[in-house]
Amino acid sequence: MGRDHIRARATGSRRLRGTLLALTAAGAVLLTGCSASGSGNSSDGADKSGGRDLPLPAPAQPSSGTAQGQQEGEQTGAPDREIAPSPDYLSTFALDVDTASYGYARRTLANGRIPDPSTIRPEEFVNSFRQDYERPDGNGFSVTVDGARTDDDGWSLVRVGLATRAAEDDRERPPAALTFVIDVSGSMEEPGRLDLAKDSLDVMTDRLRDDDSLALVTFSDDAETVLPMTRLGDHRGRVHDAIDSLEPQESTNLGAGVDTGYDTAVEGLREGATNRVVLISDALANTGDTDADSILERISDARREDGITLFGVGVGSDYGDALMERLADKGDGHTTYVSNKDEARKVFCDQLPQNIDLTARDAKAQVAFDPQTVEKFRLIGYDDRKVADEDFRNDRVDGGEVGPGHTVTALYAVRTRPGASGHLATASVRWLDPDTRAPHEESGQLETGSLDDDLWTSSHGLQVAATAAYFADALRQGDHRWTDLPARPPLSELAVHADKLATATEDTELRRLADAIRQATRLRD
Repeated sequence: MGRDHIRARATGSRRLRGTLLALTAAGAVLLTGCSASGSGNSSDGADKSGGRDLPLPAPAQPSSGTAQGQQEGEQTGAPDREIAPSPDYLSTFALDVDTASYGYARRTLANGRIPDPSTIRPEEFVNSFRQDYERPDGNGFSVTVDGARTDDDGWSLVRVGLATRAAEDDRERPPAALTFVIDVSGSMEEPGRLDLAKDSLDVMTDRLRDDDSLALVTFSDDAETVLPMTRLGDHRGRVHDAIDSLEPQESTNLGAGVDTGYDTAVEGLREGATNRVVLISDALANTGDTDADSILERISDARREDGITLFGVGVGSDYGDALMERLADKGDGHTTYVSNKDEARKVFCDQLPQNIDLTARDAKAQVAFDPQTVEKFRLIGYDDRKVADEDFRNDRVDGGEVGPGHTVTALYAVRTRPGASGHLATASVRWLDPDTRAPHEESGQLETGSLDDDLWTSSHGLQVAATAAYFADALRQGDHRWTDLPARPPLSELAVHADKLATATEDTELRRLADAIRQATRLRD
């Protein structure tokens, strides 16, 4: 395979399936043994995989879904375990297509401030940029695994890329039943908040199909259903009137808004349609139920009983990032952040199919590193999306929801053993069909020879992912839970890389990335 990037899909993974399942029992015994021993650490670096050709697989039988039996190591997210020790050569996480962290960081930098490190989630920086992964023919995922060496001796970056089918023509998607829950509190009066939401909804209303349905719920001190679920058809004027009537009022009773929004969505539930709640807010709850856990409980119930998913759209220079992210995760959805009309219209119009339709439910990824070639590894980001290794095939354990046209990228910093040669890692993704809930899996592999290229002369896609990840890592300085990534360039050098990529790809989003990096450089000087 040499330097070639490995793009493995269903046909490339089925040959492995039988062997992986045959090793399941041994893997389960090893996992149990590690848990019982306390730390599960080993300093001898011995091969714990049960064989040279394949790394340790995850158990095939679902566990109870509890935290019992979870290994210590990289997958726990513990600050002192961010570099995985042997024999923990598995990394498991729920997929995430959120991008809000990057959008809000850009807005904060443009306003002359360094973002709070706690709002920086590297995977959302990485997933904010287009990738050219091969797409699958039908529902599900393709798997791309590649990598390149860094300037830090022995360390490489490994990219695991997952892609769903391209979004269909808007006429081909299932009908949508969308309940918009709109924050009309006093803080939404700031330019770029409620006015942005109203403009976007007006444009989107004209672009939705006649067989789509829409409901509007507003919240300030209390919540109100301004428009019950309404089939668009000949009623677009009624919807526009409801949007035009929205005016900022008093405080932010986010709990009441979520509760009423889900009640309205349940009342207007349509069989055979994509039923989704779209929350547009600065997420600064200050009235009524401000306890995140009780708000989240309502979302969890509605998701479980009626299959209603949540799409969170953040706005405003002051933004409750943590709460919005938790709401979307609990609501089987994702978040984004918009700061201007162009971004809002892109989300509500251009990207509408991928933001409202679903290709996969409860999607999880697991990467199994070969202990004879890998000494250490670190997953970059996904800190709050970790899943116990033994729960990879436990379909009762929550994963991530992914729509058509999405790509998901996970980057790993990997230190290979001196002179290592051969198999390096196997990456697998598991998901449930959104309609039948039937489970599916695909896998891809990587050999050490694919790490021969230098990072900054590798494929544009890998360089883009690395630049975004390194930028996020630099912005997390000051958060002592994390140590610097190996071979991270200084911000000034990172901006040069971003500029070169923008020129080579003619991608305006990469030019904006370069601008954001330069803003951070000036603020840090």
